[in-house]
Amino acid sequence: MALHVIVGKGPVGTTTAQELVARGHSVRVLSRSGGRSTDSVEHRQVDATDADALAAAAHGAAALYNAVNPAYDRWATDWPPVANALLTTAERTGAVLVTMSNLYGYGRPSGPMTPDTPLAATDTKGRVRARMWADALAAYQAGRVRVTEARAADFVGPQVPPAQSHLGRQLANVRKGRRAWVVGDPDLARSWAYLPDVAGTLVTLGTDHRAWGRAWHVPSNTPRSQRQALGDLAAAMGVPAVPVSAIPWPVLRALGLAWPQMREIVAVRHQFDQEYVIDATATTELLGLTATPWDEVIAATAGTLPVTG
Repeated sequence: MALHVIVGKGPVGTTTAQELVARGHSVRVLSRSGGRSTDSVEHRQVDATDADALAAAAHGAAALYNAVNPAYDRWATDWPPVANALLTTAERTGAVLVTMSNLYGYGRPSGPMTPDTPLAATDTKGRVRARMWADALAAYQAGRVRVTEARAADFVGPQVPPAQSHLGRQLANVRKGRRAWVVGDPDLARSWAYLPDVAGTLVTLGTDHRAWGRAWHVPSNTPRSQRQALGDLAAAMGVPAVPVSAIPWPVLRALGLAWPQMREIVAVRHQFDQEYVIDATATTELLGLTATPWDEVIAATAGTLPVTG
């Protein structure tokens, strides 16, 4: 049994802690507000920008997981000090740094994205994520740390708060038979990442030396458009499919004048005006990970299957 330290207690951190416990590891979760420890998971209150405090709390850890989730409109200011502190902590403790990332660094896709797709983002959030990986990889290549990174598509699953999921925030409307208003073209294919699959990938990366020094995609099912996915959810709940419409971009821009998060969504419009699909073949072929079947993902998300992740 090894000690694994998770920084961040949001949906990713919590689900990853559960996966680690299920695999027999000792788990410590660090967060700004702390938490109530249990027999299986220890919680400590630690500032993720404080490298000294992080290093002390991660002493003896085999792996260190970056599951931090800064406010969507504060990535440019909040991510750099956290990323630097985590990288410093990994170097001081010798723990493998496993970062939970996303697809922002790729920028506008020209087809299915793989871990080898160039990190060519031009928007602020994409450049922040690309720089984080570039710094971590440079430290790895210099022999200072062991690092790896998981990149996932949009989250789905009952573990994700509705406000943080493009599909989850529509569940209430689907149940009531009301029109669903979505961001982007509702008929474009998208990949979706089931949160227990995300956690399973992170834990595998933290325990398999073959994962070091490269990024990996979380296995996902065959892409489904937002209209298709919402129809799948309706079917799982036993209700008729609801009409699905795109929120006009001028409306989103107007909302962004007073709502910072919406302003940030408009800034990454390229993620919604064309297919947004990943290829996780390498993760499956080299690490043996596969996606949870889509019907199980939908049943769990719709609340018609017990949550086991």
